[in-house]
Amino acid sequence: DLGQLGFEGVVPEATGRPSYHPGVLLKIYVYGYINQVQSSRRLEREAQRNIELMWLTGRLAPDFKTIADFRKDNGSAIRAACRQFITLCRRLDLFTHAIVAIDGSKFKAVNTRDKNFTRASIQRRMEQVEASIERYMSALETADRHD
Repeated sequence: DLGQLGFEGVVPEATGRPSYHPGVLLKIYVYGYINQVQSSRRLEREAQRNIELMWLTGRLAPDFKTIADFRKDNGSAIRAACRQFITLCRRLDLFTHAIVAIDGSKFKAVNTRDKNFTRASIQRRMEQVEASIERYMSALETADRHD
């Protein structure tokens, strides 16, 4: 539910021309993230010429200002949608867990920091992911300002 995540414009105003639904603009940003297109001007061009994005948005092609304003006005809601997606993937068991089997073999093991997890290290990793999302959002904002 996009309204529950905090997106503005889910329910259109009674007067005036209705704005783009946040779901359409979110699809554009997800497409941009997957295809490493950060600039709102480049996303505008992609929405006008790319068949995949035309299909995804139902041939809607918002201008760059609308795309940039959506990101600026709904930054926290976009982050909430990303968190909700990860939670959904976990509930559907789309992230696999390592299986360990013991067969009596003896070999030298290395317990590297990359493979040793504690509650604190998992918490740090979650904070790193949040920081990464924040860096990506500011990179988008910087790209919008420079176009």
